[in-house]
Parts: sequence; C-alpha cells; structure tokens
Amino acid sequence: MAQALVPLKDLVLAKSRLSSVLTGLERGLLAQAMVEDVLAVLSSHQDIAGITLVSDDPGANRLAEQHGADCWSERSLGCRGLNPLIQCASERLLALGEEPLIVLHGDLPLLSSEDISIVVETQQRLNGLIVGCDTKGEGTNLLAFNAVSRPHFCFGIESCSKHVASAKSSGIPVQIVKRSGIGLDVDEAPDLRRIMEQLHSNTASSTAHLLHNTELGKRVSLALTAIVENGAVSSTDLFDDFNQGITG
Repeated sequence: MAQALVPLKDLVLAKSRLSSVLTGLERGLLAQAMVEDVLAVLSSHQDIAGITLVSDDPGANRLAEQHGADCWSERSLGCRGLNPLIQCASERLLALGEEPLIVLHGDLPLLSSEDISIVVETQQRLNGLIVGCDTKGEGTNLLAFNAVSRPHFCFGIESCSKHVASAKSSGIPVQIVKRSGIGLDVDEAPDLRRIMEQLHSNTASSTAHLLHNTELGKRVSLALTAIVENGAVSSTDLFDDFNQGITG
C-alpha cells in the first residue's frame, strides 16, 4: 500500500500562463477539474491507503472530503514555498508508517490507474526513488519514495535532472518513469490542445466535461485551433514517442 500527497495552488492564482485563452475564473475551473480527476484516480486505486491534499484554497477541504482525503493547510505546516511544504508534509506522512509515498501534481488530467500501479510496483521493487518527468523530460510531475529514499526536493526549473542527480549523489537508487498520463501537465496553450485531443467528449472525467461539453470548451477550442495552425507539435507523435514506461 502507498500514500499520496497532492499540493494544490490557490485556484484563483492557478495557470496564469493560460491567460491568453482563459480568464481567471476559467483557469480556476480548469485547475479544479484536473485535480478532481487526479483525486478520483487516487481514491479508487486499491494500492492507495490514504490521500493528503495540501492547500490554502478555500475550496480545498470540500474537494478533499469528496474523495475521502485529508486536507492540510499550508499555514498548518509552518513553512512557505513548494519544496519546503512538500518536505514537511512528506516527513509527517512517512512518520505514520505507510510506504511508499507518492507526491504528484494536480494538473494531470490523463493520469490513469495503470500509471499509479506501475509507479507503486516499480518503487517497491527498486526500493529507491521514482521520478515521473514531464513530456519535455525537464520538469518533475511525480515522485515516489520511502523513508530511506526520500529525496532532496528540487521542484522548479530542470527539476527532473536535479532530482536524479541528488539521489545518485546520496547513493539512492533512482529511475525515471515516462508515461503520458504522468508526463502531460497543463501549463501552456499547446498543452491544453493536446489534452482536448486525448480526452474525448465521452470520457468520464471532470476535465473532459469542462473542455468538451460547455461553452467554455467551445470558445477555447476555437482559440487553440489558431495556435496549432501556427506550428504546434502533433500530439499523436508526442504521445507515441513519450509513452515508453520505465527507463533508467
């Protein structure tokens, strides 16, 4: 069994780099839909014993309750900044004894139960650190570890290579996972276009409903079409190349 830790930024401030296609309210709705999908995958997974949401967003407690998760405010952890918050929360959760711990972002609308199963199985076999990188191979969208392999948290620019280098320098076994459900987060407009292509209108997810069955989705689709026509990468090629499973 494993635990999951999901840090969530205040939804009012979320996804500022999507301001070219979404208003502030719409960005908040998208961020909420995506974290709902992540929590739904975690809460229904047989290997996840508990979920903790870390957020000061006013709606975080309600989101946590809907998915049987605990909710810790940033203020209760007594620190600020993503890396210190994750470090503090990780220490508390690992002290409870359930291992491994999976730390993952809430903007992974393609996350699947299979993704979580592979991460848990591989971490337990490796007894080390699993690093789930983004589709560029630069950022970190997921970490899985136990008490003896807890990393120095380096979320930010080039965090994937930093997490790997830090683990190796500490003698911690480390592997990178490359899967589309973990790799494709939503930071910029081309990411949103790829998500819309992957999540069809009949997909049972909050993000799919928002992007395909609302007026917001129709308007965004028109705006994104112009962006794609100006040279965005084909999402099919990106996913075929990226979804490779575990690599060393």
